[in-house]
Formats: sequence, C-alpha cells, structure tokens
Amino acid sequence: MLGISLINKCIQEKIEVLAIIRPNSDRKKTIPTSPLVKIIECSSEDLLSLKFDDKYDVFYHFAWKATSHETRNDPISQSDNIQDTLHAMQFAAKIGCKTFIGAGSQAEYGRVSSTISPETPVNPDNSYGISKYATGKLCAIKGKELGMRFIWTRVFSVYGPHDGSNTMISTCIRKLKNDESMELTPCEQEWDYLYEDDCAKAFYLLGLKGQDQTTYCIGSGQTKSLKQYTQIIGEILNKSNMLKIGAKPYIKDQVMFLKADITLLTKHTGFIPEISFEEGIRSTIF
Repeated sequence: MLGISLINKCIQEKIEVLAIIRPNSDRKKTIPTSPLVKIIECSSEDLLSLKFDDKYDVFYHFAWKATSHETRNDPISQSDNIQDTLHAMQFAAKIGCKTFIGAGSQAEYGRVSSTISPETPVNPDNSYGISKYATGKLCAIKGKELGMRFIWTRVFSVYGPHDGSNTMISTCIRKLKNDESMELTPCEQEWDYLYEDDCAKAFYLLGLKGQDQTTYCIGSGQTKSLKQYTQIIGEILNKSNMLKIGAKPYIKDQVMFLKADITLLTKHTGFIPEISFEEGIRSTIF
C-alpha cells in the first residue's frame, strides 16, 4: 500500500521511479502503469546481485517479510528483515542514492497510553517491533558509513484502496458490502488513522526535506474511537445495523491508545494531513 501510493505521488510530480518487487508478487498488477515507472522483480536475498547503469536519488524501503498476525512474533522470520534492509542500503549506495528512507512502525514503542513522539521511549514487546527498532538503529550506523542521508519513520495506522484484505477497515467494508454482520470488540480504543495518499505525501516530503539521522512519526495526529470509525463506515454504506459492537472480547494485552505526534514531521517538511476519514473511506469504498 505504501509503495503503490508513493508511486502515484511520484507520477503526479513527474518523478521517475524504479519499483523493485518480489518475483511473482500478486500486487504487481496494482502498480500504476506509466512511462515514468520501471519495474524489476528481485527477491530481497538477491538484491545486491542486481546490475544496471541507471542512477537514482532516494531509496524508499518498504519490503518486509512475515507481516501476518501468525508470523509477527517469530524471531527467526523477523530477524531476516534486518539483514535484508542493510543489504538494501548497500544496493542503494551502489545505484547512486544519497538518501535512504526506511519504514519502521509504531510497534517499536510497545504499549503506550499517551501521545507518541519520536522522543517517546521505545519498548517493543514482540519480534516485529524489536526487529523494526533494531533495523532503524543499525541502518543509522550504516548510513554514516556509506555517507548517505538516513531517515527512519515510525508509521501508525494507514488505510485506503490498496490496504491489505485482512485489516479491520478492509474486513468491515467487505462484510458490510456483502450484507454480513461485522462482529467487533467494544471498540473503545482510540486510534490514529491516516489515508494512504496523505502517507505518500509525508514520505515524498521526507525525501525532499527530511533531516539526516532523524526519526519521524507518520500519522494523522488525531484520534477517534474505533466505534466512531466503524460507525462512519456503516453510515456511508447504510449498513450501521450490521455492526455488532461488543460482540467480541478484547484480545490479551489489547493496545487501547495510539496517537502520533507529527510536530517534528510538520516542522521539517511542512506536512499536514488533508484527507478526512470520511473522505478517505468514501474513496476506499467507491
């Protein structure tokens, strides 16, 4: 989702893009078709063996293996991503990139009950968050070694037409459109959702203006309860009666509050989210 949205933004800005994707990726068909976009299929393990003469300016790294609910806490699968990202940095330097931007996660913070900023202490409590945090710290060292501007981001909850099929928002939309009930927890969680086009804009601006060796939180900076979010979806689809709020219990150690402090991101890049949740959901649905 992040890569596709960023490619769309680059096309709008008339910027040439090299999209390196996994071989036989089922998302290849969603990559925008444009004379500005070149696609190469290559696994993370083989990235350093790629050879071509084109040079590029900024490398955005969104590739990450084992992101499903079942594999996010597998230490072996997650630790492979650390080496893959460091190899991506080496490859970026080889093709002339002066900037490397990595996509970390709010999972690096663990359970936090207040607004999260880049200065909030990290305390990841699963293999995914631990590996993301380790990757960011090691890449910061590698960036200095390679003489590259290195920027790390911690992305909060992003949604949109290119979202995965099993996220809460995608599942809710799909079930309601199919006249199926959507069973939910009490939905008291306060969440920060950002539309994919706004997220792409944030990454684009970081490529232009982000500061070296700096971490940025990427989110909307605003929250609603999950109950409010799902009710908006229900109202837009005229299926509010199919939302079964409170039908399921919270999972163990449920995170109840996620809000990004985007002050530093706005200060350095001028980024301000433009798309409301209502507008973004309509674009996602229709």
